[in-house]
Amino acid sequence: MSLFWRIFALNAVVLGSATALLLWAPVTVSVPVVLTEAVILVGGLVVMLFANAALLRLGLAPLDRLTRLMATVDLLRPGQRLPAQGGGEVAEVIRTFNAMLERLEQERVASSARVLLAQEAERRRIAQELHDEVGQSMTAILLGLKRAADSAPGPLGEELLEIQEITRDSLDEVRRLVRRLRPGVLDDLGLVSALTSLTEDFATHTGLKVARRFDAELPALDPETELVLYRVAQESLTNAARHADAGQVTVALRLARDRVVLTVTDDGRGITAPREGAGIRGMRERALFIGGGLEVAPAPRTDADADADAEDDAGATVTGTGTGTGTQVTLTAPVSRKQL
Repeated sequence: MSLFWRIFALNAVVLGSATALLLWAPVTVSVPVVLTEAVILVGGLVVMLFANAALLRLGLAPLDRLTRLMATVDLLRPGQRLPAQGGGEVAEVIRTFNAMLERLEQERVASSARVLLAQEAERRRIAQELHDEVGQSMTAILLGLKRAADSAPGPLGEELLEIQEITRDSLDEVRRLVRRLRPGVLDDLGLVSALTSLTEDFATHTGLKVARRFDAELPALDPETELVLYRVAQESLTNAARHADAGQVTVALRLARDRVVLTVTDDGRGITAPREGAGIRGMRERALFIGGGLEVAPAPRTDADADADAEDDAGATVTGTGTGTGTQVTLTAPVSRKQL
């Protein structure tokens, strides 16, 4: 039944019921209308209006659900669909909207894949140029400074040695940037070694404690999946250092049936912003690129947290840099049967 005839039928039911009541009810209308008759008529009108509103709300409920989904749908969280309830135009509109969402999600995945591949190619090019040009130039400068410092008199030699140390620190920073732009260890030694190197470098430069929990028997993954897992771990660690005010971060990688699950958990102040920033949305796009899913939620409470709360309630002093429940980023990546 079309939407027009549905609304017509609902109104016909209400008006027909009101007419039947007027025909068979022992009610008469005088001229002029007396007060009791006016009260009865107004009460009947109110009942008719409420009945009509209730039936219309029931009949148009699928459109209300569709409107709410339209206002809240997020292409980075695929799979949001509505059942094609109702009939006629209403069901057709819902089916059309679901098909549009399916098409938009596929186009978003394709466009995100092109953008991410272009980003990685640009990262690789910049890293290569830094290594080949800037790195070699700074190495040559270091060698020249060393020769000059060896042949210079006392005060000048000491000053040249200080400049040499500054240049060496700058060269180390360039090398660290090269590793962040394109982790060569990921291509050479695999994901576990790359994550180990990443966490060690992160702990050295931030001073945070980093715990690693990697399953011993992890399947071989395709290069795109390994790169996405690495980049999500890298972005999660960066967020923990910049925003979480954490004291410890745990990076875990495990196999769960036909999926590899990466979790990065900190003990910081937790999620405070109601809206996701560019970093989290970028991680969601990377997860879509490999057909995975990303969840950002408060970190699960541990027995140590409960003991700390009990001590705090008892008046004890609780130490530590984390001020909240912490945050856990979970990336689930599918694994094909050939890889298993």
